Amino acid sequence: MFHTLHEFLGQYGYWALALTIGLESMGLPLPGETILVMASLHAGHRGESILPVIAAAVAGAVIGDNIGYYLGRELGFRFLVRFGRYIGITDTRIKLGQYLFMRHGAKVVFFGRFVAILRCLAAFLAGVNQLAWPRFLVANAAGAIIWATVFGLGAYTFGREFAHVVGPLSLMTFALGAIAVVLGFLYLRRHEEALEAEAEGALPGPLKVPRNRRF
Repeated sequence: MFHTLHEFLGQYGYWALALTIGLESMGLPLPGETILVMASLHAGHRGESILPVIAAAVAGAVIGDNIGYYLGRELGFRFLVRFGRYIGITDTRIKLGQYLFMRHGAKVVFFGRFVAILRCLAAFLAGVNQLAWPRFLVANAAGAIIWATVFGLGAYTFGREFAHVVGPLSLMTFALGAIAVVLGFLYLRRHEEALEAEAEGALPGPLKVPRNRRF
């Protein structure tokens, strides 16, 4: 795998890195973290600077996440409003999702960058739940910069030894993320009525469906 990605990066350069991470951030199940590590090893092997690798990774993550956010906000939200009731997602529950993201959405976006599945879904979910774009952008950019710097510099500095750590580290973050999701779901089910009342107090009135808009 290292040899294949080594040749791939050598042929297509940092555009391939940015594109892969961008597509993963939009929701496609691609190995963005793996290719970031491989690109960093590639740069170290060739004696090149790590800065273009980190810059390409950050650019791909931010652009891809913003596209995913836009799709969630403009398409996913409208779909839920129109068809959600057929799958048990009522207007009240949609409003509850908005309320929870209003309170905790920035954390989901930031920490989601470090968890494989959330890395694909966090931006789209933030858009669906109408997280304010400035808050999304700050959390998204901060997470992307720290993620790319930690994994890029780690692989560049420590070489393949760091690559051996990435697998177990990713599994650990995935397990922690899964546990957090399960606990959050259980808490939500137990306190759903109270949280729905809080959501109605914070977002009174009928569910607002925004017209077409720009960022």
